[in-house]
Amino acid sequence: MTGRGFFITGTDTAVGKTVVACALARGLRARGARVAVMKPVASGATRTPAGLRSADALALMDAVQAATPYAVVNPYCFEPAISPHIAAKEAQIEVDIAMIRRNFEVLAAEADWVVIEGAGGWFTPISERQTMADVAWALAVPTLMVVGVRLGCLNHAQLTRLAIEARGVSFAGWIASGVDPAMERTAENLASLERLLGEPAVAIAPCEPRGASSLTLEAAAARLVQKAISF
Repeated sequence: MTGRGFFITGTDTAVGKTVVACALARGLRARGARVAVMKPVASGATRTPAGLRSADALALMDAVQAATPYAVVNPYCFEPAISPHIAAKEAQIEVDIAMIRRNFEVLAAEADWVVIEGAGGWFTPISERQTMADVAWALAVPTLMVVGVRLGCLNHAQLTRLAIEARGVSFAGWIASGVDPAMERTAENLASLERLLGEPAVAIAPCEPRGASSLTLEAAAARLVQKAISF
């Protein structure tokens, strides 16, 4: 592998992956590391004078003050907020995982760590035959799972972890993301997640919109670095 990194997946879409990825990137930077970011595939983009832009990719770039060309960070950017494989087909574009890997290598050559945010959940399709799981496997970095703490998370978290390991990808750990302020028995659910997943959360992220832009997971970054070195 040309560089080290973390692939951020989630138990579903809208579980706080971008918030966690940005916070982790800031945490790694706070420890003195050179950090690059990547959002290989994004849908739900906005048209700008410079072209289509994903809010997730821009947030990641802002978190590390990246001067990298946008197309390297986010090579596949689609306007409709729909599943990437449908958006790609409508745009008559074939997502090339080999090209994503080449972009990752460009980023990894200039950084100590690359934080890569997936799209949707682990098995989100990016073409008729491939999913985000294939991207994570091709990049050969550990995967960090963001668990959206809401009703159904116990099932989704276990299924996602099993799927990660079945694909032969290293499991870096999990972060609890407080996406549902009205969630009942949160403490009990977190305890159940720790028991069912066999390890405590690397961090608990509130994912409140007001504090998202400044959230820094420095302690989590330190733990993840130590774990990643052992892989």
